[in-house]
Amino acid sequence: MTQHLALRFAARTDTGKVRAHNEDAIDWNPHGGLAVLADGMGGYNAGEIASSMATAVFKSTLEARLQERGWLRSAPNNRQLEHLLVEAAEAANEQILAASLSQPELSGMGTTLVAALFHPNRLVLAHIGDSRAYRFRQGRLTQLTRDHSQLQEQIDAGLVSPEWARFAPNKNLITRALGVGEAIEVDTGVHALERGDLYLLCSDGLTDMLSTEQIAELLNQESDLDSTCVDLVNAANYNGGRDNISVILVRVEALAALPIPRLRERVMTWLKSCMRASH
Repeated sequence: MTQHLALRFAARTDTGKVRAHNEDAIDWNPHGGLAVLADGMGGYNAGEIASSMATAVFKSTLEARLQERGWLRSAPNNRQLEHLLVEAAEAANEQILAASLSQPELSGMGTTLVAALFHPNRLVLAHIGDSRAYRFRQGRLTQLTRDHSQLQEQIDAGLVSPEWARFAPNKNLITRALGVGEAIEVDTGVHALERGDLYLLCSDGLTDMLSTEQIAELLNQESDLDSTCVDLVNAANYNGGRDNISVILVRVEALAALPIPRLRERVMTWLKSCMRASH
């Protein structure tokens, strides 16, 4: 077997039209199949510090854990990978909180985080806050994460319609973040990959300015990923650019060949299901 999971990455971050500083941070590792994005909050430059710490600590912790366990080339189960992503988020939370408590000028800082680990042939997501992950597959854009925000709670309760949510005055009030307390609750999820999938990680500076339809239209253009990142940021700025804007795009260009034992297991599972259906 010579076929491996092949991914193409592109990313861009921009201050926007209103903010004086960029409190977003992005990082990625094409060889490790990892992308991570954070949107910081706090006075002065504390938001920038929180988001930079989050992406750096999360990335280094996850890569170290994968290396320690020998899981860069092996096949851990979904639960094991989800647990590693949560561990990495907890490590980031611990360091951000410690800095906030020890340095008065950083008091109260925090950050969102959304991270994607591509591990043949699946995507493992972890997120906290309102930075999002999307999948664009066969012309359809699907949101894979659910915001941790007061607005999302109002949508779930039927008090606000999803169509009007983008214009709600309280859309930036988040209910979970890294660095604001010792205990955190990180959501995770696992998704099967398909060749041609395009995944988007973004801060709310993009989604507050563009509708789902507008984002899908830009992703559907026949252009390279770097140009698409530029187009997304430019469109958000054209619509007002009221916040920092960050995007990471990852395209699945080839799937890894399935190892023989796993292939045999899948075939046997399929045969058993056929036998049950025939009785």
